[in-house]
Amino acid sequence: MPQPSAQVTAAEISRIAGVTRATVSNWRRRHDDFPAPTGGNESSPLYDLPAVRAWLATRGHATATNALEELRTTLRLHPRAGVAVAKLLPLVLAAARRAPDELTALAELPDADLVTHADGSAARLADSVPGPEAVAFSPEDTAVLRALALCVRDEGGEAALGVLAERELEDTAASGTYVTPIQLADLVARLLPGRPVRVLDPACGSGSLLAAASRRGASELYGQDSVPVQARRSAVGLMLAAPEATVTVGIGDSLRADAFGQLTADAVVCNPPYGDRDWGHDELAYDPRWAYGVPPRAESELAWVQHALAHLEPGGHAVMILPPATASRASGRRVRMDLVRSGAVRAVVALPPGAAVPFHIGLQLWVLQRPGPTGPERKSVLFVDTTEAQTSMAGRPGDDRSSGATSTGRRGGGPNVGSPRTGRTTLDWAALSEIALTHWEAFSGAPDEFADEPGTARAVPVIDLLDDVVDLSPARHVRVSRTDVEPAELAREVDEARRRLVVRADSLGEAARSADWCAAPGPAPREWRTATAADLARGGALTLLRTAPETREPDPAGPAALPVLTGMDIARGTGPTGDPTGLRTESAPVVAVGDVVVRAVAGGGGAMARVADEADEGALLGPQVHLFRPDPSRLDAWFLAGFLGAEENIAAASTGSTIVHVSPGRLRVPLLPLEEQRRYGEAFRRVNELRAEARHATELAERTAGLLAGGLTGGGLVPPPGADGPSNADTPAHASDASV
Repeated sequence: MPQPSAQVTAAEISRIAGVTRATVSNWRRRHDDFPAPTGGNESSPLYDLPAVRAWLATRGHATATNALEELRTTLRLHPRAGVAVAKLLPLVLAAARRAPDELTALAELPDADLVTHADGSAARLADSVPGPEAVAFSPEDTAVLRALALCVRDEGGEAALGVLAERELEDTAASGTYVTPIQLADLVARLLPGRPVRVLDPACGSGSLLAAASRRGASELYGQDSVPVQARRSAVGLMLAAPEATVTVGIGDSLRADAFGQLTADAVVCNPPYGDRDWGHDELAYDPRWAYGVPPRAESELAWVQHALAHLEPGGHAVMILPPATASRASGRRVRMDLVRSGAVRAVVALPPGAAVPFHIGLQLWVLQRPGPTGPERKSVLFVDTTEAQTSMAGRPGDDRSSGATSTGRRGGGPNVGSPRTGRTTLDWAALSEIALTHWEAFSGAPDEFADEPGTARAVPVIDLLDDVVDLSPARHVRVSRTDVEPAELAREVDEARRRLVVRADSLGEAARSADWCAAPGPAPREWRTATAADLARGGALTLLRTAPETREPDPAGPAALPVLTGMDIARGTGPTGDPTGLRTESAPVVAVGDVVVRAVAGGGGAMARVADEADEGALLGPQVHLFRPDPSRLDAWFLAGFLGAEENIAAASTGSTIVHVSPGRLRVPLLPLEEQRRYGEAFRRVNELRAEARHATELAERTAGLLAGGLTGGGLVPPPGADGPSNADTPAHASDASV
């Protein structure tokens, strides 16, 4: 069947002819022979491109006045434009590596020689650019091959790449692709501490964030995108922008089909899709990446956050561009709580509306860090609000300036191809970046000494964030002031916190004094014969249980209403808090008092094992937890938990690098008489009690210190009377003023 003719809008006609839109409108009114619309609608008609070019030729108007428009026009006329673009993307890289005179000579080659040359260039780059396995050109491609060579010669590889990607996005109707300002990409890269070498972007779009990272010194760039043209464009663009870097780009959905499953990067940068309910919630419910809890169906952004953390080296940082709802939606509270509690969230920076699409929303930058087994304790989270850093230059209706935008990223929902929308606000990126970077650098260098800036930046203690909502919105925290609380009420709150802290400190001291710990007899540590948990299970001394993945929707009236014990519950010493959605309820083990539960994924701090008590009884076993049910006539539960959770034991029974999985059957247990087991078990129980008391005392101390500091700085509290004079409360106001 004959291919339909290419169609163009009035705006495209103005670019082809090198005239204004008003001139095209005049042609339509004044010349009866101007081509009639062949599509579109009354407000936005479409015209047959060959007919327009013929009409322009009869009027003496040159078409495609520059190489970019010539390439656009030639692609419009190509009978199989989408196929041509997919093949042409690698050739941009090949052409960019040639001198201008070589490209001129290339465009003048006979058709057969040009096709042969293009086939050879594509074959040499087959391993560098993801896409079709075999690329072959034909004589029908020669016009666009010549236009491409001349476009690269005159406008550069990046410009030619943009035209090709723009055309394929139109042909494939790839939804949710938008421009991203280069200033935002640079800010994201500058928020990464140090100079990371290996950087990953699992939703790389056209590669702008990776390109910004390369400008900061990254030399190994890894990207993946589910839109094929974006992945190919990213690969070519990164090799153009960072010719010395090693570039690896894959095609596919990173959540469902991770192209870099074994990669641990120094840093991750990402601008993921927003509001995507089809991100794979059901099939990925038990994915090991969800170390901080299974993301709810409506929280695809939290799935991307955990995907980024799973790909980091311990201590590595990620910076993600996220919508503000991620910080406050009720459905994501539990995951946010575990992220904050573990120290994975280091900072949240609020951007003004207009920073990136969607322009009417103030996006946020989340700075994350993968907790390390020996890293410092994270006691606070930095919040920065930059929303006052915008200027008053609002875009005029019809203003389509890109403000330095050079690349695209994906979003869930919204219009198709990305050009900036009207009515956008121009930002003072220099001021905005200075605010964010100054506070982040001060906080990351010395978090305990960070000085808050009212209304702009505040370091909030972790304990203050772990409330019923776990709202991480910067505006909520930087504007909170103790001046809103009556001094008497604040004093009562502080007294109550201090009283609870004293009680907890006494309990901690009692736990520390509860036993006299003795050295083992002899010059060397004690040794004993051991058996694996698998051997003990085969001998009937214990039973190994684990929850299987669900393959259908749970029955809301059945056992799915029970709470779920998760690995994070074990690590932080809390009762069961997991979501039962997605468990195989008819076969999920139910936790009983005396069971020993062990985290299935190592790392992240906290205890690895504990004995289930009354608070755990009746809960469903979570998907990332192993359950050991000992025969009490042969094994003491606390003895078993103490040795199963030992650091050396966990390390010896673990596999993996990015995600460290514990193989339960390989864990080893000493073979001791039951009476001696009970002695060890009592000791391990006291160690667990000491750990719990220390954790509670620390949380109360942080809260009390925060109340005191906030009360003093907010004016609700005054220092206590000193030994050398009266308190400030007794000092006349004029005397204080005079001394100052």
